Amino acid sequence: MVNKIYTFRAIIEPDKPSGYHGFVPSLPGCHTAGDTIEETKEHLKEAMAGILECMIENDVLIPQEDNSVEFIHPPRSPGKTFSPSKQKCRRY
Repeated sequence: MVNKIYTFRAIIEPDKPSGYHGFVPSLPGCHTAGDTIEETKEHLKEAMAGILECMIENDVLIPQEDNSVEFIHPPRSPGKTFSPSKQKCRRY
């Protein structure tokens, strides 16, 4: 049997009151938490491995990520609006 490499997008965000919450959107139920980002990453790897093992054992189709790009920005302060003419953007 040939090993297959899967790539998934993982999201880690601050959790209240402390620590971090991590999840993989394309793997239902793949959520975890940790005190640090590194700990949350390790917990995500363990959670992903368990979910993928179970899916493979039960012949469930493994979801594939598309090639989309996402930009997630924290919400702006109330009352602030975006004005392209007033923004200073660095040109590349």
